[in-house]
Amino acid sequence: VQLVESGGGLAPPGGSLTLSCAASGFWFSQFAMSWARRAPGKGAEWVAGITHDGTNTYYSDAVKGRFTISKNNANNTIYLQMNNLKPEDTAQYFCLKYRLKRYFADYDKVGEYDYWGKGSQVTVSS
Repeated sequence: VQLVESGGGLAPPGGSLTLSCAASGFWFSQFAMSWARRAPGKGAEWVAGITHDGTNTYYSDAVKGRFTISKNNANNTIYLQMNNLKPEDTAQYFCLKYRLKRYFADYDKVGEYDYWGKGSQVTVSS
């Protein structure tokens, strides 16, 4: 299994960025996926999740209304569109694969995921 994030960088407060995660090595269309982040000096925080078929999405209260997760099963990629970025969004962002096929419970618990990407840094600063 490989998960490779891209698209991070520097954005001003109120700006936008889109993260991508290219997946390989497993039956992508059968697994739910999520994004999590880790800010300096803090533990991992689940951010957003999407079911295997892309029909249902879930968000933490911290990003609801600003971030959008999507899944393209044709090209084995998930995305995180981040709008109205805030300085507190500064973190390393990780792509996560859910551990069970065609199932998605306790999606906000990072322990329910069996593979993580290496991460992409997002910095929000003027």
